Amino acid sequence: MKARLRKHVISPLNLFLHDSRSIGITLLVCTAVSLIITNWGEIGAHYLAMWNYSFSGTDAHHFQVIGLELPNSPLLLINDGLMAIFFFLAGMEIKREMLEGELASIKQSLLPVVGAIGGMIVPAILFSLINKGTENIRGWAIPTATDIAFTLGVAALLGKRIPTGLKIFLTALAIIDDLGAIIVIAIFYGSELHVAYLLGAISLTAIIYFLNYKKIAFGIWQIIFGIALWYCMFNSGIHATVAGVIFAFLVPTELLKKFETKIHIPVYFIIIPIFALANTAIPLPEGSLAALNTKLSWGIKLGLCLGKPLGITLFCYYLVKRKWAELPEGVNLYKLIGAGILAGVGFTMSIFISTLAFDDIATQNSAKVSVLVASISAILIGYIWFMFEKKPQTKVEAN
Repeated sequence: MKARLRKHVISPLNLFLHDSRSIGITLLVCTAVSLIITNWGEIGAHYLAMWNYSFSGTDAHHFQVIGLELPNSPLLLINDGLMAIFFFLAGMEIKREMLEGELASIKQSLLPVVGAIGGMIVPAILFSLINKGTENIRGWAIPTATDIAFTLGVAALLGKRIPTGLKIFLTALAIIDDLGAIIVIAIFYGSELHVAYLLGAISLTAIIYFLNYKKIAFGIWQIIFGIALWYCMFNSGIHATVAGVIFAFLVPTELLKKFETKIHIPVYFIIIPIFALANTAIPLPEGSLAALNTKLSWGIKLGLCLGKPLGITLFCYYLVKRKWAELPEGVNLYKLIGAGILAGVGFTMSIFISTLAFDDIATQNSAKVSVLVASISAILIGYIWFMFEKKPQTKVEAN
C-alpha cells in the first residue's frame, strides 16, 4: 500500500513541486478558477464577499483586536500579511545573489542591473505619456514589474532554445526588478507616515542586527522581533511587505539557502496561489472588452508588452556597444529581445501594485484584467519568438 501510494501520489507530486514550470501552471489555473467562480451568478457574489469581508464591519484598512491594529479583511491579510513572507523569500534571493551569485561583482551584475533599470524606466514613461493628465497616472509603476516564477517557467518550457547564460541573465534581471519594485512600493505606495511606528521598526531592526552581531543563534527571538517589525511597518504608513525584505537582509549568510529551501514550496504553492485566487476575483461586467480600450489599459499593455523589451534591449545594447559589458555565452541580439519580451510577464507584482495604486475597486479590476491580458500576451509572443528562431547562434557567430 505504501509503495503504491509513493509511486502514484507522492513521487508525481514531488516531481511537480520541483518542476520550474509548475509554478506558472498553478498560477494560471488559480487565475482561471477565480475568474470563473467570481462571474458565476450568486456563487460569484458570495465568493467575492468572502475575500472582502470586513472584520470590523467598516471600510477601514485596520481593525482592532486586543488593542492591536490589524488588516481588516481576508484580502488585506493576504496582501499585507502573507505577501510579506513572499517578500521575505525574494529578499533572501536578492541578498544571496549580491553576496555570491550573479550580482556579486560589478562586471557580473552590470548588464542585468542596467537592463532591469531600462525595463522599469521605459514602461513607466510609456504609461505616463498615455495617462498624462488623468487620475490613472498613480498606476505608472504597474507595468514596470516582472514575475520571476512565470518568466522562468516559460523559459523552462522553451528548453535548449534558452541558453544557460540567458537563463542566468533573466533570473538576475527579475531579481533586480523585484528589488526595484520593493523600493517603488516603499517610497510611492505607502500611506500617511506615522513616525512612532517607523521609529519602532527601526529599533526592532537594530535589535535583530545586535542579536546577530552577538552571535546569538538565529531562531525564536529573531522571529518574534521580526513579527513585531512587520506590525510596526504595517502601521507606519510604509507598506508592510517591506518588513519581509528588511528581515531577509538580517538573515545570516550561512542560513540563506536553508531558509529559502524551507519556504520555497509553501510560498509558491500556497501563498502565491492564494494571492492569485484573492486578487483575480474580478467581476467582468457586460462590455468588459471596452475596459481594455481605455488609457489605463493601454498604458499597462503597451508598458509590459512593448516598454519592457524596448527598455531592456536598448539599455543592454548600449552597454555592449560601448564595450562596458558583454552578452552572456550563446546569447545574441535576437535572444536578448526575446528575454525582454518574457520579462513583460508582470502578473504577481503588477497585480499587487494595482491594488496599492488605486482605491477604487472598479479601477483596480480594470488594471488587473489589463495585467492578465498583457502577461498572457507576453507569454505567447515570447514563446513564439523563440520558436521561430531557426538556428541557435553562439556569441562568436552573432558577432
